[in-house]
Amino acid sequence: MYLNKAIVIGNLTRDPELRTMPNGGSVATFGMATNRVWKDQSGQKKEDTQFHNIVVFGKQADTVAQYLKKGSSVLVEGRMQTRSWDDKTSGEKKYRTEIVADRVQFGPRPSGSPSQSFGEAKPGETKEAKTDTIEYPQEEINPDDIPF
Repeated sequence: MYLNKAIVIGNLTRDPELRTMPNGGSVATFGMATNRVWKDQSGQKKEDTQFHNIVVFGKQADTVAQYLKKGSSVLVEGRMQTRSWDDKTSGEKKYRTEIVADRVQFGPRPSGSPSQSFGEAKPGETKEAKTDTIEYPQEEINPDDIPF
């Protein structure tokens, strides 16, 4: 049995670059970084950052290019792929390992950034007007009234 699956969660290191393929389809590429934190044998905190090249095709590429930017948090699920080509200037063979995304899920947006998610005010609308509140009864609850 064989399995080629990659799941990474991190932040974009550069804005997505959107291009159109000869067949008319969209392709977006971007870089992302993932961090790993651990303690070594002496108990000292260590951190390692890895950088990944991500490729997204189709409608999802258009969405990524429209909504993501450098620093955005994202989960990418896909497969690893290494491609090669001959460098035109030096003539040497070059290699690039990428994650070809099957699914891109946007992470939480930093506070203060514009968003149209649930519970946030639209332009021209105050946040107080949009926020739903729950009104709790003022009476005390008797624990003996709870059936369990």
